Amino acid sequence: MPHSALVSTDWLSEHLAAPDLVVVDGSWYLPAQNRDPEAEYLAAHIPGAVRFDIERIKDPTSPLPHMMPRPEAFAAAVSQLGIGDGKRIVVYDGMGLFAAPRVWWMLRAMGAGDVAILDGGLPQWTAEGRPVEDGPVYRAPRTFTARFDHGAVAKMGDVRRALETGAVQVVDARAADRFAGAAPEPRTGLVSGHMPGALNVPSSTLIDNGRLRSREEIAAIFREAGVDLAGPILTTCGSGVSAAILTLGLHELGRQGLPLYDGSWTEWASTPDAPIATGPARPKG
Repeated sequence: MPHSALVSTDWLSEHLAAPDLVVVDGSWYLPAQNRDPEAEYLAAHIPGAVRFDIERIKDPTSPLPHMMPRPEAFAAAVSQLGIGDGKRIVVYDGMGLFAAPRVWWMLRAMGAGDVAILDGGLPQWTAEGRPVEDGPVYRAPRTFTARFDHGAVAKMGDVRRALETGAVQVVDARAADRFAGAAPEPRTGLVSGHMPGALNVPSSTLIDNGRLRSREEIAAIFREAGVDLAGPILTTCGSGVSAAILTLGLHELGRQGLPLYDGSWTEWASTPDAPIATGPARPKG
C-alpha cells in the first residue's frame, strides 16, 4: 500500500502545535470563481498557517501564468515564509481540494521531503467547528535548500515527443467540454480543444465534496479513460494547477515522480504550430 500524501483534520488538530510543523494556505481560484484568496486568508485561516501565493512564488520572466520559478528564487521565497529544511509541511486550500496539490507538487519538486495535503481542506476544517484565526502570520525566516527535480517538470518539447512517439501517455485534467473544444477556455483569446493523442481525466472526477476519492475509485476512473496505470504518464491541464490533482491521484496509486507539463494548455494553444484536435476523448484500448 503506497504512503498517502493526505492527512486528516484529526491528525492536523493533534499536531498543530508541533514545533516542526508548518501549515500552508495554498488557495488559488480561477477568475470566473470571483474569489479573493488573499482576502479570504486574512479573514480566516487555520491557526499559524502562512500564505503561499502561486501568483507571487512564480517565474516573473515567463509570459505564462504562475510558472515554476528558478530554484534559488523558490528557496528564497519559501525561506521567508518560515519553511526550512527538515520541516513537516501540510498544505490546504479554500475549496477542499483544488490548488493545494499544485503547492504540494511545487514543494516536492523543489526537494521538500515531508509534504502532505489536508484532506477536505479549510471547508472540512471549519465544518467540524475547528478553530480559525484572522490577520497575517509571520514566522521567523528559515533556510530552505532547493534540490530541484528536473524530471518533475515537463516542457513543451517533452510533450511533443510524448505525443509523436506514443511512448508517454499525456493525460489532460481539463473538463470534458473544454477538451472537446465545445466550451470556451477561461482565459480570453485561448481556443479550446486538446493535444492530438491526449487522454482526458477531468480533475473534478477524482474529487467528492472537496475530498479525494478512494484509491479504488481513482484507479477505475483512470482506467476507464484509457490510461495504462503501469505505463509512463505525463499530466497537463489549463495552466498547471488542476494537473497536480491528477498527479496527486496517481501518487496515491503508487506512481510517484511523474512529470507535470507546467505550461499546459495555455502554452500549447498559444503556440502557432502546435496541433489542436477537437471532439470527445477516444480512450485507447
